[in-house]
Amino acid sequence: MDEVEKYIENFPEEVRQRLAKMREIIRELAPEASERICMGIPTYDLHGKWLVHFAGFRKHIGFYPEPEGVLAFREKLTEYKTSKGTIQFPLNKPLPEELIREIVTYRVANQKK
Repeated sequence: MDEVEKYIENFPEEVRQRLAKMREIIRELAPEASERICMGIPTYDLHGKWLVHFAGFRKHIGFYPEPEGVLAFREKLTEYKTSKGTIQFPLNKPLPEELIREIVTYRVANQKK
């Protein structure tokens, strides 16, 4: 079991399923990205720079697509709590998989080599 799998396994089933889905989406859309634990959370690097991170919490999934990723999708993120580089997906709502796909695709396309 790798370090990201270990991270995911430490959560209750509901959170674990969402974290696993986040990981699956990121790995599908950014197959060249390296995966590691950085600052205690799953982190994906592309071309030597941070691409995205995610984390599990008691009431939400934190998604960190860097400030550019939040800014580019601000109109689609109005129903979520956000800050400069953070989006919170509450556990009492379905995980917005299509939106996550759009954000990851955007970050991959805009990550400079």
